[in-house]
Parts: sequence; C-alpha cells; structure tokens
Amino acid sequence: MTSTTDLIRKYDVAVPRYTSYPTVPLWENNVGELTWKRTVQKAYRNFGNYEGINLYLHLPYCESLCTYCGCNKRITKNHDTEKPYIQAIIKEWEHYLKVLPEKPKIAGIHLGGGTPTFFSPENLFEMLNYIIHSAEVLPEAEMSFEGHPNNTTFEHLVTLRLLGFNRVSYGIQDFDENVQKAIHRVQPFETVKKATDNARLVGYEAINFDLIYGLPHQTVDSIKSTFKQVASLQPERIAFYSYAHVPSVFPAQKSFEQYLPQKEGKRILYEAGKILLQEMGYEEIGMDHFALKEDPLLQAKIAGKLHRNFMGYTTQASKMLIGLGSSAISDIYYAYAQNTKDIELYKEQLALDHFPLSKGHLMSIEDIKTRKTILELICNGRTKLVDTIWDMKTIHQMSEMQNDGLLTLTNGTIKVTDMGMAFIRNICAIFDHRMKNQEAKKFVFSKAI
Repeated sequence: MTSTTDLIRKYDVAVPRYTSYPTVPLWENNVGELTWKRTVQKAYRNFGNYEGINLYLHLPYCESLCTYCGCNKRITKNHDTEKPYIQAIIKEWEHYLKVLPEKPKIAGIHLGGGTPTFFSPENLFEMLNYIIHSAEVLPEAEMSFEGHPNNTTFEHLVTLRLLGFNRVSYGIQDFDENVQKAIHRVQPFETVKKATDNARLVGYEAINFDLIYGLPHQTVDSIKSTFKQVASLQPERIAFYSYAHVPSVFPAQKSFEQYLPQKEGKRILYEAGKILLQEMGYEEIGMDHFALKEDPLLQAKIAGKLHRNFMGYTTQASKMLIGLGSSAISDIYYAYAQNTKDIELYKEQLALDHFPLSKGHLMSIEDIKTRKTILELICNGRTKLVDTIWDMKTIHQMSEMQNDGLLTLTNGTIKVTDMGMAFIRNICAIFDHRMKNQEAKKFVFSKAI
C-alpha cells in the first residue's frame, strides 16, 4: 500500500493530538488537593528549582464566538468581568507561592484563551507585574501571548513588551473572506498587517501565525491566496493545524458542516499548504509546526532539544508547567491536574482557599516510559525502544507501518519517514496502552488528517 490516497483512507481514524500522555479523557482522576500540593513540592525540589517553572495563564473571555473554536471560552462584551478574574488568578498564584519551598524561578509565561487581549493593558499589567515580582524570571525566559488581530492594540504590545514579553501569536486561521464569514472571524489582511507591523516596531523577537486547514469553503486556490498574503508578512513561525470537527461538543460547528472539505479533499489542502510553506522558506518542526531556518525552535530540533507540552512545541525543557485560570492544565512530570472549567466555581473555590482542581492523574512508571516514547517521536521523529515489553498488537502495527513506508525499525530504533510525519499521531497511538484498553467511541478525539 503505497499510494497517498490509500494511506489517507487507511489511517483516517480518531486519534489524540498528544499534548499529554495519558490524554485528558483517560486520566484516572486520582489527584486530591493534598496529593497535588505534595507532588508540586516534589517536582520543584527535583528539577523546578534549577529548570524553572513555565506558567500558562488561561484568560477565557471573548467578545464574539468564533464558530470553529474548540477552546474553553466565555462570550461577553461585559468588561467588568476582567478585574474579578484577574484577582482570582493572582489568588491562585498565591496558593502556589505558599506551597513552593522558595521564591520560584520562572522559565516562561504564556497567555492563552479565549482572547487574552480582551483584557485591558492595565489589568494585564496588574496581574503580570504581581506574578513577575513574586518570582525570579530566568534570563532566557520565553514570554508569549496569543493576540486577536482585531483587538490587540499598540498599548497591549507596549505594555507586555515592557514586562518582558518577546513573542506574540496571532490567530489568523484563513484570509479568505468566505471562510472568515463562515467561521465568524472576520479580520481583514490590513488589520493583521497592522498588528504584525506594530509588534515588530515595539521590538518583539518573533511572531507566530496560527492557520487552519479543513475549514468550510477552503479550496487549494484559497489556501494559495492565504499563504501568499502570509508570505508578505513573513512571521518567524507558523502553526498549520487540522480543523477538529466535533459538533457534539461545540454545537456552533453545525452551522457550516455541509461546507467542510472531506477526507482526501482535506488532505489535499494540507499537502498544498505544506508545499507552499517549504517554498516560502519554512521547515517542518514536528506535528503542525513550521519555522524559518534561523528560528530557535528549528535549532532546538536540530540539536535534539525540542520539547512539547500543552502550549505546543517549545525550546524550554522545564518539566514543570503550572496552569492558572479556569480550565488551565498543569503538567509537573509526576502528575497532571486541570482546573474547573466553570468560571464562577473557579472563583468560589479560590475564595474558600482551595486549589480549584476538577480532575488529575498521577503518573505510573509505565506512563512515564510511554510518554517519553511519544514525546521523542513527536519532537525528534525517532525513539529507541528500550526497557519496555510491547504486546503483539503493537509489534504488528509497527511492522505494518514500516511496510506502508511511514517508519523504519532498525536495531530497536524507530525513525519516522518524511511521509510518516503526516501520520505522526497515528504512529504515536500504537504505543498508547491506555487508549487501547478503552473503547474509542467513548472519547472525543479529532481526526488525524
């Protein structure tokens, strides 16, 4: 089986994005508040005190609904919600300051959402200034935020730059007017250009564009037009994501499902985009991500130092990621935990001096080994299979994928081929013991391609 069409049909199955292992639906929910505190202390003692901590701050508010979006968000035009939420995040951070044995070191901060630039520059400054001055920010800290081009003002950019932020990611998705109207995210090219030019003027070191393939009304010609406009702005990094259609979870997606490209058509859009990116001078980093040759992310991949967490690919090897805000996820190597998605409950739990946790997972030794295998495949395209006994099904799947040209297996080392990178999630899934032990229909995963 060598034709691309046959491979697409064969591997067009539901598999996770592997921002974590185990994936969130398969967590055992065996982390209570006391266990979480002790595990945070253990992780900080073992590596957080010298690697530093990465912070993810989830800011969930948006003024309007982008109908394609699968993020946790709250739609409102009421900006009076800002102040109480900012104060809740500060209070949650104070909980961690009480748990940690010393003034923490920060290896990076990322603002996600929702729409972080929904919040005023003044409120963002209040929150971040408190966090930064309560900790020691490491010299090489990577500070980034997600900005909506329609409401990222010059004041936002200046305020965050003065606080040490050096990277901004703009959600573009697509420049085609028909696509933008269908997904309810209309942002003219001139608006994106202004936001990009302003970021460079203020001194941001790198700009990322998020683009999506598989959206309603997309064609090869519209993808080409979008990438021509992207090329004129030359962002340092591009994330080219597959649209995940799960209307059972996000009902707004039903509004355009009859206009979605299907299976082979969606794959053709990806292939067209990938070729255009390569022609524009971008190199593939790993799953969904591309960067210019001089970008540190690509250099980290070449050096075998690329890392991946809930925020995506990063050059930061810190094993501790602490999430603040409703629905935010923390990954501290030994365990995962997620905050409640309910904003009111999030604030209530903090007012009662509790960590606002809703679910979690303590890692077993097997979990840690499997995560290492999956991370190495996603980050480096190769892994050495050691210290693990694989079942016959896994061995058969490895052999089958080797016959399909997706990987090579030599002397216990798996190497993903160029063709196989497009199916990297399928390759990772063959090592996912927990998913194999569950009925896949019980869980919502996006299609791999």
